Amino acid sequence: MKKVDSLKVPYLFDGLKPDNEANAITSFTVTENLYSSAAREIKTKLENLNDEFKHVKDRNPIHYIKSRIKTPKSIIDKLNRLGCEVSVESARKNLTDIAGIRVICSYIDDIYLIAKLLTSQDDIKVIRTSDYIKNPKPNGYRSLHLIVTVPVFLSDSKELVKVEIQVRTIAMDFWASLDHELSFKLTDKKIEAVTLELKECADIISDIDKRMQNLYNNTLFSEKSKK
Repeated sequence: MKKVDSLKVPYLFDGLKPDNEANAITSFTVTENLYSSAAREIKTKLENLNDEFKHVKDRNPIHYIKSRIKTPKSIIDKLNRLGCEVSVESARKNLTDIAGIRVICSYIDDIYLIAKLLTSQDDIKVIRTSDYIKNPKPNGYRSLHLIVTVPVFLSDSKELVKVEIQVRTIAMDFWASLDHELSFKLTDKKIEAVTLELKECADIISDIDKRMQNLYNNTLFSEKSKK
């Protein structure tokens, strides 16, 4: 079992006042390990797909992959915001983003290709799909979100664990990262103007993504016609 650094305990479990703190820490640590394993399973599947494309089709549809696991403190904070009971059982029932994978692709078509190849695997079950590329959020945010379950095999059992997967282009990720950073720095006087500007930037970036996709398609078909 993973040992918890005692120096990190006050930060990780700030806001949690269990009757038996030791048991609570152990439960959250075991859960963190479970979701880390699930994220690792998904990441390995994605890396395998990318490697196959590299060797068979001489290209990489995935630019890079990032994974993260919510800390116990983040889990507790979100459960409190949702008005849910603060417990491991409640977290597993009510939260779908404890384990998160972000997949960055070069082109829009690769987003749907990777999502299709991943979700067609026998052990992956899709719980929910949210397509913010075809239907962007009002602020201009674009990305394909998938909530899936993947089996994690333990020493004496098998667990189906939820993982949130976000698939987007490099340009979409660039916009989302800066939008997230700027949102924390906005004052009430600047919110409306900056929000409008960010939405316009998102639309410009979306147009660039489409143009880059067309350039890629035209180049690909041109190369094929020469053979």
